[in-house]
Amino acid sequence: MRKNILLIGGSHGIGFEIALKLYNDHNIYIASRTSENLGNLEVTHIPYDASKDEIDISVLPERIDGFVYCPGSINLKPFKALSPSVFEEDMQINFMFLIKIIHTLLPKLKNSEQASLVFFSTVAVKVGMPFHTSIAAAKGAIEGFAKALAAEYAPKFRVNVIAPSLTDTTLAKKLLANEKKKEIMSNKHPMKRVGQAEDIANIAQFLLSDNSSWITGQVIGVDGGMSTLSIN
Repeated sequence: MRKNILLIGGSHGIGFEIALKLYNDHNIYIASRTSENLGNLEVTHIPYDASKDEIDISVLPERIDGFVYCPGSINLKPFKALSPSVFEEDMQINFMFLIKIIHTLLPKLKNSEQASLVFFSTVAVKVGMPFHTSIAAAKGAIEGFAKALAAEYAPKFRVNVIAPSLTDTTLAKKLLANEKKKEIMSNKHPMKRVGQAEDIANIAQFLLSDNSSWITGQVIGVDGGMSTLSIN
């Protein structure tokens, strides 16, 4: 059965890689600020800016079988340099906008035989890391919310979270701006490389498929071993 899958943010980075893996077999709807890179994909694009828009659900089918929320932020600074407003902004884009859109989509998700929802966290929630206070707080909210939502809506919904380590996307370009930085960041991981968007998309594809039909309420680390292995 072709599923109806909605990606919030899917014109580049991890979201785009997910779309690439899914569009041949499913009906893909991408809500994002731009449609760059989507020209050759048979997907439906919905102009949408999570920070200011209400999503136009009239262009969506009555049944949503898969949902992925990709927007995020990386504010890696000492705590003393992060004002409360930065924490609020990170919480908004990572968590509150997610809550808002799920509320809007609930009727369509309920029409699915078993909807699969996929959110994104960070390895920094499980592993305390300096300079990650704001992003870890926002992503930690996602992890707690996902488990509670999974419990409340089981077995109708499955809700899982992917927690990557540093991944080579536009969002992380400042951290991987040259080969020396990439080498340093790679060596922090047991697998001796940073993540690629495809690494994360592979797990998202699995979680959206029926192959993961007995998996819910999980936070899955896709982090090159960062969260569980010590290499010191």
